[in-house]
Amino acid sequence: MTDVAVLILHPEPAAHSGDLAHWVAAARAAVAERHRLGFLAAGAADVTVASGPPDGVTFGARLREFVADRRPAGLVVLGSGAMPLATAADLRLFVEAAASENGRVAVVNNRYSADVLAIAAAGNLAELPDVATDNALPRWLADVLGFEVTDLRSRWQLGVDIDGPLDLVLIDRRVDLPRPADGLVERSTDRLIALRAVARSPRSELIVAGRTSAAGLAWLEQNFAARTRALVEERGLRTAVAGQRPPRSVLGALLDRDGPANLGGILAELGEAALVDSRVLLAHRLGADETAWPPAEDRFASDLLLHERIGDPWLRELTRSATEARIPIVLGGHTLVGPGLRLAVGRPD
Repeated sequence: MTDVAVLILHPEPAAHSGDLAHWVAAARAAVAERHRLGFLAAGAADVTVASGPPDGVTFGARLREFVADRRPAGLVVLGSGAMPLATAADLRLFVEAAASENGRVAVVNNRYSADVLAIAAAGNLAELPDVATDNALPRWLADVLGFEVTDLRSRWQLGVDIDGPLDLVLIDRRVDLPRPADGLVERSTDRLIALRAVARSPRSELIVAGRTSAAGLAWLEQNFAARTRALVEERGLRTAVAGQRPPRSVLGALLDRDGPANLGGILAELGEAALVDSRVLLAHRLGADETAWPPAEDRFASDLLLHERIGDPWLRELTRSATEARIPIVLGGHTLVGPGLRLAVGRPD
């Protein structure tokens, strides 16, 4: 097999991070170790887990340095939280794609929101600019270098990514990962149980708001009795390029008018339960640059509906409103309304 290297990027929590950030980081580290062993078994020549606190080095610069040092024929690169549900066959597929001798080819779990990429002819990455994240890499490979990029987003399990604690709630017991402390996940778990009952009621309407997909919505319509009300917004949030309009959200505009304390009331007028991508609301209010958002510990507390732990006043009021709403509301990130939608709503009857 052609020489294939695997690079797993594992960001450690920033200084003074709280217990939620440390729990998520520990879970991501466990996934990284599982993938390290799995990729070696799948035929990779070596697997590197690059870990450390945030240091300002861009994804592009880090990848160029790795390729220049290691000089692999093919490369698989992923974040430590990527694909926690991947099987041995899935890992083997990415290694074989990176080992391809067919020239400029790549395989990604999602062309528009890439968490894992297999790249043949990896020497071409010497030209990679200082892109901030892996999400922009498939577009650059295709548009600039003329790579043939194969997109596996129809295999939803490969899109599940651990970005926060709610993602760990969604994959609970499917993978052996560090467990949370008592009292952290009960609110979000209770809301998910209530939401799943709503999804099975033909007299109810389920709201899905944020970076959801047509495939996920079609699956809901085909398998559950409730009607679906969808607000599909900012699907290209992390792949936006210079010159595009800033992020905007219909639900965010309503909150601009009525205030974050009215989230629960607004959603209760539209349906009997809701799954909300809160990162779209933050981007609408503060821009796409996450450094301007409330800190990770606040966002993670919001995902678990722990409003009393949130320092940012706007996010605290939003989360309190969701927690106290008369309908079950679940807040989270892209995984919740995207590839994790099937985990959030549960298996069809």
